[in-house]
Amino acid sequence: MAKTQNYSKLKYQDKIPYKIKPSVKDQMKTTRNDKLVILQMMFHLWGNKNSTNKFNGSAAENGVTKFSDINDLALQKLKDYGYSHLYMTGLIEHATMEDLTKYGIPKDHPDVVKGRCGSPFAIKDYYDVNPFFAEKPKKRMQEFAAMVDRIHKNDLKLIMDFVPNHVARVYHSDMKPEGVKDFGETDDNTKSFDPNNNFYYLPNTTFQIPAGVNSPVKADAPYLESPAKVSGNDVFSSHPTIDDWFETVKLNYGVDIQNGRKKHFDPIPNTWLKMVEILKYWASKGTDGFRCDMAEMVPYEFWQYAIAEVKKDYPDLIFIAEIYNPNEYHNYIKIGGFDYLYDKVGLYDGLRHLVENRHDASVESITRVWQQESGNISEHMLRFLENHDEHRINTPVFSKGYPFTAVPAMVVTATLHTGPMMIYFGQELGESASEPEGFNTADDRTSMFDFWGVKSHQNWMNNGKFDGKLLTEEQKKLRKFYGDLIKFVNSSDAVKFGSFFDLQYIQNGNYDRKKVYSYLRFTDKQKLLIICNFDHFQSKSFDVVIPEGAWNAMKINPQKDFTLKGKFNQKEVTNYVPNQAISVNVAPNSVLIYEISQKK
Repeated sequence: MAKTQNYSKLKYQDKIPYKIKPSVKDQMKTTRNDKLVILQMMFHLWGNKNSTNKFNGSAAENGVTKFSDINDLALQKLKDYGYSHLYMTGLIEHATMEDLTKYGIPKDHPDVVKGRCGSPFAIKDYYDVNPFFAEKPKKRMQEFAAMVDRIHKNDLKLIMDFVPNHVARVYHSDMKPEGVKDFGETDDNTKSFDPNNNFYYLPNTTFQIPAGVNSPVKADAPYLESPAKVSGNDVFSSHPTIDDWFETVKLNYGVDIQNGRKKHFDPIPNTWLKMVEILKYWASKGTDGFRCDMAEMVPYEFWQYAIAEVKKDYPDLIFIAEIYNPNEYHNYIKIGGFDYLYDKVGLYDGLRHLVENRHDASVESITRVWQQESGNISEHMLRFLENHDEHRINTPVFSKGYPFTAVPAMVVTATLHTGPMMIYFGQELGESASEPEGFNTADDRTSMFDFWGVKSHQNWMNNGKFDGKLLTEEQKKLRKFYGDLIKFVNSSDAVKFGSFFDLQYIQNGNYDRKKVYSYLRFTDKQKLLIICNFDHFQSKSFDVVIPEGAWNAMKINPQKDFTLKGKFNQKEVTNYVPNQAISVNVAPNSVLIYEISQKK
C-alpha cells in the first residue's frame, strides 16, 4: 500500500518524478529493443473451433476459447511467426448474459450487458477471470496460471487489459483477497462528488435503461439503481442513450468533473489505492504488461503514482496507454510514466486515408506525424492498422475489400520508428467481419460482445493443427506477406534501433509527392532505404535523391562506389558509381527496401 503520510508532504509535481526514457541514440548504445511485435487476441474468439455461429448464440451454442486452447503447439506457431507479446483482450471477469450461478456467481442483469458474451471492458470482478474460459470453472485461476506458464515457457510475454476508467454497472468481486473492499462499498452516495468515493452519483435519481435496449435474454426482474451512477463515458445523466457506455459506471480519481475538473489528490484518493493493488495482484500472477483502456480519461497524475509504485516491485512490466489526444502525449509519457501510447490519430488515420484512396489523402501526413513527435516520443508510439475498435482492413469502408492495398501502409507502420507494432488476429488473413453476430451487427468489426467463430482464423487453426491448410491461396499469400514483414523487422538492426531520415523534401522530377513516401533507417551496422508506393493503380519510376546530410549521418561517402541490396522480397544487388542517380521502379501498392553499403 502507498505511504500516504510521506507522500502528502511533498508538492504534487515533485512527488514521484518520472525518469524519461533514453533517446534512440542511447538505445543504440545499450541495445535496448523497443521493437515489440504484439498480437492482439480477442480471447473469447481466438481459440474457438465451433463454427455454428448462431445469431445471439450462447457459449454452449457457439463455443468459446478455453485456456487449454492456448497450448504449446499454438504458442510455438505464434513464436515462430515472430510475435514477442500476446495482448489477450477480455481475460478479467466481465458482466455477461451467461448464467454462472452454479459457480457461486450472481447473474448480471441482461439490460445492462452488451451482447451474450458481454463487453470485455465492463469489468465485474477485478480479481477474477471469466469462468467460461476454464474446462473446470471452479479451478479457473489455476487454469489461467497454467496458461501463463505455457506462454513464458514458449518465450512469449502476456499483456492483459487494465480498465481503469469504469467498471460494470453492478460491480461485485467474489474473489477479492481478504481485507479488500469492493468499489463503492464505503461511498457516501448522497454526494455527487467526494474525493474518496469510488463512483460519481446523481442524488435523488433512478437509473433508466436506454431506449432501444432489446436483450436476447429475459430478465428475472427490472433493473434497479438508485441513486443513479454516472456512466463510463462521463455522462452525468440518469438517462444515458443506447450509444453511451450505459453498461458501465465511471470511476472517481479525485477529479470534480462538474466543477471545473478541480483535482483533489491529497490525500491519495481511495480509487488510486484500490487500482494499484489490482495492478500488483495481476503482476504477481505473471502478467508482463498492461494495455490500459481509455487511459487519458484518468488523470496522468494517477499514472505517475501508480506506475512508479508498481514498478518498484515489478520493474520489467510494460504499460501501454490507449490515448487519442496528441496534446497529452508528453504528459502521459514523461510525467505519467507510460512506456508506449497508441498512435491512432496520427499515423493510423493518415495511412488509412491513403489506403482508402481519399481524394485529399497524401503521404505528407506521414511527414507531419514524425515532425509532431518532437521530444523523443516516437519510440514510445505503438503502431497498428487494426485493433478491436477499428474497421477491418478487408472491408468496403477501408480497402474496398482488397487487403493488399494496405501493403505499403503496413510496412510504414512496422518500420517508421523503433516503437512497437501490433497486429490484430485475423488481420494477416484478410478477415472481413461481414456477418451480424448479435449485439454486433456486421459493422466491419469483429465482435467483442458476442460468442462467435471467426472463419478465416478457424481455417488457419485447422481444428487445432495450426497449419493453415484450410486457407485460400489469397489468404496464404497475405499471411506470407505479414510473416515476411515480421521476420524482416525482427532481423533488422536499423528498424529495431536506428535513426530516421525523411527524404520527401529533397525529391524532384518524376517523384510523386502525394503517393510515394521514402525514408532512411540506419545504425552503424545497417543502412536502409525504404520506398513506398501508395498508388493503387500506377507504377512509379523516378530517381531517388539522398541529400549530403543523410550520407554524412550514415557515414557513407557517395563519391565512392556503393551497393544497394534488396532486403524485402527483392533479390537484386545494384552497384552504383559516384554521382549516378538511384533509379527505381515501384509497382502499385508495393514497397522497395534496400540495404546501402559502401563498396570497398
